[in-house]
Amino acid sequence: MAVIENAVAGTPKPVETAEAIDTIRDFNRFYTRQFGLLNQRFLGSPFTLTEVRVLYELARRTTSTATEIAGELSLDPGYLSRLLSKLERQHHLNRGRGEHDARQRPLSLTEGGIRLFKKLDQASSEAVASLIEGLSPAQVSELLAAMSTVRRRLSPVTAQADYHLRALRVGDIGWIIHRQGVLYAEEYGWDATYEALVAEILAHFVRHFDPNTENAWVAEQGGAVVGSIFLVRESGRIAKLRLLYVEPSARGLGIGRRLVRECIASAREKGYETLTLWTNDVLASARHIYQAEGFRLVKEERHHSFGRDLLGQNWELRL
Repeated sequence: MAVIENAVAGTPKPVETAEAIDTIRDFNRFYTRQFGLLNQRFLGSPFTLTEVRVLYELARRTTSTATEIAGELSLDPGYLSRLLSKLERQHHLNRGRGEHDARQRPLSLTEGGIRLFKKLDQASSEAVASLIEGLSPAQVSELLAAMSTVRRRLSPVTAQADYHLRALRVGDIGWIIHRQGVLYAEEYGWDATYEALVAEILAHFVRHFDPNTENAWVAEQGGAVVGSIFLVRESGRIAKLRLLYVEPSARGLGIGRRLVRECIASAREKGYETLTLWTNDVLASARHIYQAEGFRLVKEERHHSFGRDLLGQNWELRL
């Protein structure tokens, strides 16, 4: 077990700026090659990638203007004007009337332009599908999570992107076990016995799941799993809140509080009298959520688990 702990639980080594630059540039070369971005034409069509992006912006809006598209895509207005003129000559684009500034004239796709975009869009979807067809559901979730993290880290404005809660899907359990094991090792130095505990809890949950008495929620953002929580039956009157977690990249959006509130509401709906949970005092953020939602501390006990000396806590909420 020590080999596993040493491999995952140590303090991450700081990345030097030069090393980060080299790694990002290497990834950029991989990405542009993998998605064919170096090709002059988009997926073998007569159109460039920029032209297809303009078609996309026009397709997703009822009307738009050259100024709006230039701002959205950071394009030179003169270059965009020539590109729009080309699309108009090919009968893919309609330009409405503008009172003064040509850049403010409403733009929209013609019926032919809409058909063209749908064809290119379908080709793009098929190309991406071929890239991931050999991946398992868990691997796809891992890929989406990594993409979501890259986007949030490099575009701070997207940190407030919408998320939604959904039911469990095949592949979620394995991913949740993996992420909880990794996160608790990185953040608290817990060893692989914690991952084993999570696996035991969730294996039992899946095997004995009863929708009349239990529930589960997955938080998803940008196609990636960013959190989860489980409502587990303890007895006819008591239920347990278990395994709340939120990805570091999605914290600060209220996801943890939303998950806890959903769990409480479901416990009430299913007729439970008490909702309990077990946690450790080092998990301060989660504990603050429980306190704010009305849970009270009923017991504390020191223990040695997951390779650490911890203070375990039992909390309960009268429903």
